[in-house]
Amino acid sequence: MSSSFPARQVRHPREPGPAHGVSRRGILRSGLAGAGALAAAGSLAGCASPARASGASELSVWDLFQGGDGMLMDEMIDAVSAGPDGFDVERTILDWGPSYYTKLAMSAAGGRASDVAVLHLSRLAGYAPGGLLDPFDLNLLAEFGVSEKDFTPAVWSRTQHAGTVYAIPLDVHPFIVFYDREAADKAGLLDPAGELAPMGSPQALLDAGKALAEATGGSGILFGHVTDTAQNWRQFAALYAQTGASFTLPDGGPPDIDVDAAVRVVDFMKQLFDGKTNPNNLDYNGAMANFIGGRGGMVMLGEWELPTLKKSGIPLGAAPFPQVFDRPAVYTDSHSFVLPHQKDPDPARRREAHRYVAQIIKQSLTWAGAGHIPAYQPVLAEPGYTALHPQSSYADAGEVAVLDPPNWFVGAGSNFQNRMCQPLQAALLGNTSAEKAVRQMIREADALLRQPNPVA
Repeated sequence: MSSSFPARQVRHPREPGPAHGVSRRGILRSGLAGAGALAAAGSLAGCASPARASGASELSVWDLFQGGDGMLMDEMIDAVSAGPDGFDVERTILDWGPSYYTKLAMSAAGGRASDVAVLHLSRLAGYAPGGLLDPFDLNLLAEFGVSEKDFTPAVWSRTQHAGTVYAIPLDVHPFIVFYDREAADKAGLLDPAGELAPMGSPQALLDAGKALAEATGGSGILFGHVTDTAQNWRQFAALYAQTGASFTLPDGGPPDIDVDAAVRVVDFMKQLFDGKTNPNNLDYNGAMANFIGGRGGMVMLGEWELPTLKKSGIPLGAAPFPQVFDRPAVYTDSHSFVLPHQKDPDPARRREAHRYVAQIIKQSLTWAGAGHIPAYQPVLAEPGYTALHPQSSYADAGEVAVLDPPNWFVGAGSNFQNRMCQPLQAALLGNTSAEKAVRQMIREADALLRQPNPVA
């Protein structure tokens, strides 16, 4: 088949003893023809299936981790590959984005997928109902030391479809706030332990922005959203969940959204980013640059930006997204492991896939180095995690995690997030009212609900 996007394979051979062989690294280019790929899944899937090893402990794994995350995943795989009980892993790294999810769907539809793959938990509703994933055997996982009690209820509840578990979370990666500790201290925003004090109300966050602006001589709170396909949605979803209102997307529509609560949230977003104390017209990179350059005291970002911000030399603090409405809630997603559907899975290999997932999530202290919160709760209790700063300061975000409302078209990298962001951007830029923005969001959600699920 012709190639339309790259993949990279990294071999992690099992280590029989202390001697460690150098991993063989190669480049594989494979792909699929972009538009209409899902519809062609049945006929094309055979072309996309990875090479299969004969031994039960030899596993093929697909993920989308590149850069620093990719190196950490290599480190974790090397750790579980050591010793006589280690795994022989063929890791295929694919580009993050719609292409990854299309190829995953194609390979699973043909029943010739990898043994294990990574899936954003927010995308589960687009895969499990259509038979693209196989369920986990919870008894097998328990045998390898992993069970429901090891995860927060907020995250575990999203691993299931129709009462069956299809995903095991590796992490929680929330939308949080980073702040300059010196500026926050000067603004009187730190508690006695030196951490960001709770806000508790919309006015408190507005006041915090003014105090930070005075402390920095620049802006208070920074937020990059212009032309971004997710940022506005992340902030809206967090604040909306804090109101206690529900946002559901029942098949066929219409969407179930509390208009009054949504308008209240958008009005507050407009008030917070007024273009004066807190700028309203920054793009993602602009917000990052202003914060790194000391031109703002706080920035709203995903925790995955931690490695970049730590390199800046700023006296960096971090905290869960502030609670300003009735209940704590933090918008998150989760990198999770899934078992892509296979027509005739080998029982020994499938058992090894369960053991592999259990062993990898136990290595997630390494994963936390990039800012991600380990989903496997025993890791959070380790002294090594407590010593991580500022990571341990926002670990509680996993307790109040809020993901996208489940449906086949939602989740990380989805058009749903983009279509929610556009009316929100217009509101923040002052081009429309909060009520008109919310009505447009409802129309966009309703239009998506009326589209047929391509894998149903």
